[in-house]
Parts: sequence; C-alpha cells; structure tokens
Amino acid sequence: MFPTIETDRLRLREIEDKDSQALFDCFSKDEVTQFYGQDKMASIEQVQRLVELFATNFKSKRGIRWGIERKDSHGLIGTIGYNAWLPQYQRAEIGYELHPVFWHQGYMTEEKSIITYGFEKMNLNRIGAVVFLENEPSNQLLEKLGFQKEGVLRKYMVQNGVAHDTYMYGLLLEVVKRGDIHA
Repeated sequence: MFPTIETDRLRLREIEDKDSQALFDCFSKDEVTQFYGQDKMASIEQVQRLVELFATNFKSKRGIRWGIERKDSHGLIGTIGYNAWLPQYQRAEIGYELHPVFWHQGYMTEEKSIITYGFEKMNLNRIGAVVFLENEPSNQLLEKLGFQKEGVLRKYMVQNGVAHDTYMYGLLLEVVKRGDIHA
C-alpha cells in the first residue's frame, strides 16, 4: 500500500493518471526542468509514461515518488521522493520539483517528513542528492535541511545536450541521531 504523509499544509500522496495534466503543467516549464537533468516534457503521453515509471519503481522497490498537494485544494503542485533506492545498501537519492507558482512559499522545508520517512520506514542509512552547481535555491534548501556538500561530480548531468557539473550532497542517519540536524 502506498503511504500518504501529511505536513502542516501539504498532503503527499500516490501519483495517479488523473494527475497527468498537473504534472505536464509543471514538467513542461523550462524553469522547472532547467536543472532537472531531463528536457522539458512536450506531451501528456510523456507524463503518463513518467506516472507509470513512478508506479513501477515503487512496486519493485527502486524508488518512491509522492505527489505534493496542498491540503486546502486538490491537484498536484509538484513531486518529491526517492530514486536510485538500493534497500540492500540502505541508500537512496532524494529528488523534488514544484510548479513555479508555488516557489518561495516554504513548501519544500515542510518536506522534512520525507527525510524522516526515509530513515524510519525505508531503513535508509544515507540519503543523497545531486544538484546542478547553478541551482542555488536547491543547494540552499539541502543545506538548510542538514545535507552536507560532499564534492563535485564533473560533467555528471546532461541537460539539453550539455554536460554539467553537479554537487553531491549526503545526509547520514547517524548525523540525525546525534542531533546535529532535526529531520
């Protein structure tokens, strides 16, 4: 069964076919995908394949992706979750995006619940994140959430045919347990 998580203002729930238009509205925007590691989506069919991929990854324990929905309205404003999940190695990478209309409203800082879920329910020991050097808002968010910048992955992500350097971030369960950050 797919887990639903609630924060103060948000409901994180399973992504369904009915969410395709909302996801297309998000993933078809240059400003959303410019640091995403994929080209913007050009059709609803691309989004439908993405929804299928999210479901397949969850069933096969390779990832879990929640749709982000405000409690006071229906319809997704973005997604968040884990990819590259390797249960046997107790690690996964976190990823997220929001529709630009909802940027700078503090929604992503509420996503500490996803970090808690990863450590407590998925038995993760490490949560990683890969972020373009130029994506300052995402870099700041991860540091605010307690992630440590571990280094640069040279020419790691290709966007629109151009290879880009990325930062590698990590958050370890032992750091959270020690109380150095509060997930």
